[in-house]
Amino acid sequence: MTDPASPALLKPITEAKYRALRELLASYGSCIIAYSGGVDSVFLAKVSHDVLGERSLAAIADSPSLPRSELQEALEIAERFEIPVRVLQTQEFNDPRYLSNPENRCYFCKHALFRELEPMARSLGYQVLAYGENASDIGDHRPGAKAAGEFQVRAPLKELGLTKTEIRELSAHLGLPTADKAQMACLSSRIPTGEAVTEEKLRMVEEAEAFLRNQGFHDLRVRHHELGGTLKGHLARIEVGPPEFQRWQDPQLRESVLVRLRHLGYGLVTVDLNGYRRGPAPIPLNPV
Repeated sequence: MTDPASPALLKPITEAKYRALRELLASYGSCIIAYSGGVDSVFLAKVSHDVLGERSLAAIADSPSLPRSELQEALEIAERFEIPVRVLQTQEFNDPRYLSNPENRCYFCKHALFRELEPMARSLGYQVLAYGENASDIGDHRPGAKAAGEFQVRAPLKELGLTKTEIRELSAHLGLPTADKAQMACLSSRIPTGEAVTEEKLRMVEEAEAFLRNQGFHDLRVRHHELGGTLKGHLARIEVGPPEFQRWQDPQLRESVLVRLRHLGYGLVTVDLNGYRRGPAPIPLNPV
């Protein structure tokens, strides 16, 4: 396959890692990429397809934790770059361990995905399973990595030391629309550890975030809390990036957000003064 990147425009270390990635993927012979439509998996699926052609397949897990807009965008990107893709209906929402939302919830999600991918790869003759964990993820709380290890799923980006910054740079050189895409964790990450995950809560979060993105917010999370004590019902805690924080001074925007989120079922709507940050929601709110 041809190499569509422009190495002359890349930093030497980034170019070397890119070349090493192509060589590593070629050594697989054939590969299924766990695909989500995020920065890392799109980049990995694109390079794998460039190297292996039809011997590379992207597989995306569809469940209530994946926003419909993300699924549509992931499929559109795959079509645009002629990346073969399959959609799998994973069953983590049938697992009470996942629904109870423990600290290692992501383990059960990834386990459900790899449990589907392993027999599929075997039946279709694909030799390797791979996913998009990268070198910047080292040190993060990553229960999904344990599931990957149990199914011998490779993490070529991490193995070769490719960082998120380098992946974004290479994605831009490859013309991928995800080069500057914001971080996008699954919807279940919006619910505090220990509070049950339900499809209804995720629907509320998905629609609330979609509305706010339509208002122009980029770095964004809507954290869903169940109130206790003397207060009952749902609370939406909105996080936005520091550059966008001053927008809350607009009373018309505040009113439109309040009306929409109350319509979705949130009795209380707040803005977190700490702003947007990665990771799951903290401990549950139990005001008295």
